[in-house]
Amino acid sequence: MVLEGSLEAVCSPSSLELQPSGHRPSSSSSSSSSSSSSPLQNHDAFLSNEKEPAQYGELIVLGYNGCLANGDKGRRRSRLALYKRSKANGVKPDVIHNISTPLVSKAFTNKSQHSISYTLSRSHSVIVEYSQDSSTDMFQIGRSTESMIDFVVTDTSPNGQGAGEGQSAQSTISRYACRVICERRPPYSTRIYAAGFDSSKNIFLGERAAKWRTSDGLMDGLTTNGVLVMQPTGGFSEGPAPGVWREISVCGNVYALRETRSAQQRGKLVENESNTLQDGSLIDLCGATLLWRTPEGLRRTPTLKQLESLRQETNAARPQCPVGFNTLAFPSLAQREVVDKKQPWVYVNCGHVHGYHNWGFRKEKGGGGGADERECPMCRRVGPYVPLWLGCEGGLYLDAGHPTHAFCPCGHVCSEKTARCWAQIPLPHGTHAFHAACPFCGTWLTGEQGYIKLIFQGPVD
Repeated sequence: MVLEGSLEAVCSPSSLELQPSGHRPSSSSSSSSSSSSSPLQNHDAFLSNEKEPAQYGELIVLGYNGCLANGDKGRRRSRLALYKRSKANGVKPDVIHNISTPLVSKAFTNKSQHSISYTLSRSHSVIVEYSQDSSTDMFQIGRSTESMIDFVVTDTSPNGQGAGEGQSAQSTISRYACRVICERRPPYSTRIYAAGFDSSKNIFLGERAAKWRTSDGLMDGLTTNGVLVMQPTGGFSEGPAPGVWREISVCGNVYALRETRSAQQRGKLVENESNTLQDGSLIDLCGATLLWRTPEGLRRTPTLKQLESLRQETNAARPQCPVGFNTLAFPSLAQREVVDKKQPWVYVNCGHVHGYHNWGFRKEKGGGGGADERECPMCRRVGPYVPLWLGCEGGLYLDAGHPTHAFCPCGHVCSEKTARCWAQIPLPHGTHAFHAACPFCGTWLTGEQGYIKLIFQGPVD
């Protein structure tokens, strides 16, 4: 037996309060191809027009410092700007079907219709059909390289080494991890939902997936490894205190975290919080963490040109090694991983900046200490001795302050405000662990604060 009913909203009202669009579409209806068009392609198409499209914001993957190890290519990149599409491709809940198993395959054959399928048992499923929404744009994020995915992300390991092509099978990131819905009318509110539609325009929650009926009799559910979001407390550019990590459901509702990442029992509904992204919102896909920056927030961050000016200004001060008296200089922002002979090095336990030298190794009796442990000739403190690298991803900065602090133990340099903020943010790791990490390379932070103030010596002349 099939029961059908038209729904104003299948999910919670808070996740579907979409303003009517004031944008005039180029045709009376959205074509199916618009759902798979890339935001980059849309942006390029708009560049030839007189008016550039509105920008919703940018997604930045933590741990890559401005560029993937093998370079940004197409939809696989370290950051992606979302622009208003030439034609709306958003969808909204429309009709709900309570069906028996023989009808499931028939429902899936309609590839022109978006739908979410909830398998309750072998003999009972609920399918929610979605219709076109001319007031919103949809962008999908996931591991899949299929055309319906706008932003392809892979697992991030420390030092910005993402998973290679052959490693994608072991990835903990879902092929269709999440979707972002942007209102096409100011103020361009942006909301996030767990799970993305596949090539058949379907989201399938199997019998073992966490799913349930809501208090108003509708359906909702969670993906296997979940989509976690942390909202900043206060403005991100003001250096906020860390927020609380929450889990976002398929319908965009907010829940407390499960006991473990893939547990079938959901957390408690958090009714006073929403899935609307703010400047500085963090999105964790169980393998990669993304930062959302709004256009207003990005205007407060340094551009590459400004970062280059800060680099040149720092080098113009002619910092010197206090032992060798040779002048130190930060290498070009384009230079990655190859240490320059003039590059400054730091003892991360004290902050004294030196040139490179190959002495001062210390290894405690009984096996304590590591091969990279050195004794600072200035203060005699023992600890890691690493080269300093400027943080090149401007979107990770909170301000355009001078590069005076470095993360420990990796040595990435940024402003004090930026270092203080990221050192306080616990990022998800594994099934239920959290640890602060350098936003530029993903290395876990160590030491009392996770960062150190750099102590430069000026020229003796």
